Amino acid sequence: MAAEYALRMGDGKRIYLTEEKILSEIEAGSGNAADLGEIPDLSVDEIDKLAQILMMPGKAVSVEHGMEVPVTHDIGTIRLDGDQGNSGVGIPSSRLVGCMMHERAFGADTMELGHIDYSFKPVKPVVANECQAMEVCQQNMIIPLFYGAMPNMGLYYTPDGPFENPGDLMKMFKIDKARESMEHAAEHLTRDTVWVMQKLFASGADGVNFDTTAAAGDADMYGTLCAVEILRTQFPDMYIEMGMAGEMVLGMHGELEYDGVRLAGLWPHEQAPLAAQAGANVFGPVVNTNTSKTSPWNLARAVTFIKAAVEASSIPCHVNMGMGVGGIPMLETPPVDAVTRASKAMVEIAGVDGI
Repeated sequence: MAAEYALRMGDGKRIYLTEEKILSEIEAGSGNAADLGEIPDLSVDEIDKLAQILMMPGKAVSVEHGMEVPVTHDIGTIRLDGDQGNSGVGIPSSRLVGCMMHERAFGADTMELGHIDYSFKPVKPVVANECQAMEVCQQNMIIPLFYGAMPNMGLYYTPDGPFENPGDLMKMFKIDKARESMEHAAEHLTRDTVWVMQKLFASGADGVNFDTTAAAGDADMYGTLCAVEILRTQFPDMYIEMGMAGEMVLGMHGELEYDGVRLAGLWPHEQAPLAAQAGANVFGPVVNTNTSKTSPWNLARAVTFIKAAVEASSIPCHVNMGMGVGGIPMLETPPVDAVTRASKAMVEIAGVDGI
């Protein structure tokens, strides 16, 4: 009887696969990414290496000596004091304590401060409080401390914002009005983000992390790219990280362009050059996990997309790795066996600069 290896499904369920099945799943996952993105499949050697990583004994694995990369964090201290529905563990603590714990106990290479709503728009009324928190944290920490938030353009639509919801307009076939609403929202997103970060940079922030860019589609990405461009001009030395929400930019508007490139339908290797053009220091590509597929399939697909993004990018790529992205199962507490194997593969095969 052929040996079977303990692996995962995309939802975290434990499964057992033979080496032959693992190799076939890797080939299928890589082929899916190659077909969609019109990028090269993984080579035979890369497929073999990925299979060996997946079949390694032990619950956790690590990169080879000398291949370590920096590990940064998003959502700030919400992972500690937030509720489990928001990926937190519900430990009551201040944000200062949370930031210092990441630095001194968890060995974080960087950290970020973030508002409980973790979006730029809700920060506007409390920006003075955020500036004070940033200053206090900076006084007590050594590692780079950024300010993190989501562009979250959906907050600019009714009932939360001033502009009519494009989804409602499109259902009434008012396509032009829907596009107009997205354009207005993108303009306000850019304005608000720049205003908030002007205050935070003046209070000592080492940089900014745009988390889940393009969650609301191509207009969301357009507004974020414009904000990055303005901030780079105003703060030439500031660190700007632009992380994505999904592997492909959804064409909610469909006609928006940046630097002459239509944003709708872009894959990670096509997104990275635009982030660099706008002025980002680091790009955070994303590949989504399919919960009905195996971990070899998901990881091979993610590695194929990210490898192409790394090769196309003129700036470092820090791949987004967490529940539901980067070849990691969609689970509130992703299993360490899947997490470490995915991280090792991203470093040693995709060639990412950080996680």
